[in-house]
Amino acid sequence: MTAATPQGHNSIGSTSTLAFERARKVFVDGTTRVTIERDPVPRYMESGEGAFLRDLDGRRFLDLNGNFTTLIHGHRFGPVIDAVTRQLQSGTCFANPTLTEIDLAELICGRVPGAQTIRFVNTGSEAVMFAIKAARAVTGRPAIAKIEGAYHGAYDWVEVSQSSVPSNWGAEGAPNAVPYYRGMPASVLQDVVTLRFNHPELAERLLAANAGRLAAIVLDPMPSRAGLIGPKPEFIEAIQRAAAKHGILIIADEVLSFRQGYQGAAARYGLRPDLITLGKIIGGGLPIGAIAGRREVMNVFDASGGKPLLPQGGTFSANPLSMVAGLASMKALDQAAFAYLEGLGDRLRKELVTAIARHHAPFCVSGAASLFRIHPKAALPNDFREATPNAAQTHAAKELSRFFAEAGIILPVGAAACLSTPMTTDDVDHVVSVFDAFLAARGDLIESLAA
Repeated sequence: MTAATPQGHNSIGSTSTLAFERARKVFVDGTTRVTIERDPVPRYMESGEGAFLRDLDGRRFLDLNGNFTTLIHGHRFGPVIDAVTRQLQSGTCFANPTLTEIDLAELICGRVPGAQTIRFVNTGSEAVMFAIKAARAVTGRPAIAKIEGAYHGAYDWVEVSQSSVPSNWGAEGAPNAVPYYRGMPASVLQDVVTLRFNHPELAERLLAANAGRLAAIVLDPMPSRAGLIGPKPEFIEAIQRAAAKHGILIIADEVLSFRQGYQGAAARYGLRPDLITLGKIIGGGLPIGAIAGRREVMNVFDASGGKPLLPQGGTFSANPLSMVAGLASMKALDQAAFAYLEGLGDRLRKELVTAIARHHAPFCVSGAASLFRIHPKAALPNDFREATPNAAQTHAAKELSRFFAEAGIILPVGAAACLSTPMTTDDVDHVVSVFDAFLAARGDLIESLAA
């Protein structure tokens, strides 16, 4: 394979720099999302089409971020544009239901095992929050268990141990409940049991020890920020066994990982959840979230006889724009589309590994289906602790992302990268060639990682 070289893309264009100067006057740190990457300022985008973005300075980038894996059909997907345009002419939101929310609900419930009924909300964070509340309403218990390092949105209980570090994450067999922000209530920490991913014996022991107060186990089948590592079958079996034994509900958080297959990630890995949280790709690029699951659990939302056990509303829940966009996107995500993405992902990961071997570089690749992550580590991590980078690895990841940007590719730093349906084998091969060029050009980094 011929190595690619950077195409003259400056790290950040002058127009983005000027925009950031304006932004700093109205936003405390110049942005409204902590997840926005800056090098040293954010790269402002003007438009997107297919698999590509164009910034304010007119430079074109292959987009491996996809708005944090949301845009599985890329930018300006025709069926979504058409559906939203038609809906705009009919109205943007109503205080009444629409037929399209039924259509989208039928599609998802007909596809996802265990999704007998569903409720739409506005974000993935909101979906996780209401799923946890539903588990509490069913069990009468307050606490949850979650995976160390896993991200589940902005709800206090799932933020615990989201960004723990070696100095505070606790002993190998006794993970601490670590606060995410200053002032997080101690009562929140007391109601969260932190589990280590892919440690079945430890998980069963901690779940048994806290069974009387646990309402739910919140589990992303392949937690992205915790390393985008696949689950061991014995870990899934341990979670299932402990949940059944102790009457704990399983919440599969598939807000991000749902894109791993036609039926989702839980089905892919043999997990049988009581509740499933969804978002991102089911909205076609518009804000959305959803809670789905077994009817006897979802009945806590039932308001037909008066006040439900768990009231849930939302001014923009099931808004028509998100519903029509989501329906158009999901209809196009048929089994052939998933098979295509699976093939692209397999090709990319295989060729990245081949490049690593060719250069004898201390890197590895994780992920599945249309998701991947390049780790500046020689061995594939097993859990969040093993995936957490040291200073040299953090520097290498940032340098890799910068090199990709210079070559016209947006590669997230330390997070899941993704493919989309408009991408081609040529696009995937270009990603590999740029990575190969990085390894060839940055022997200094390889040496520092190997030291």
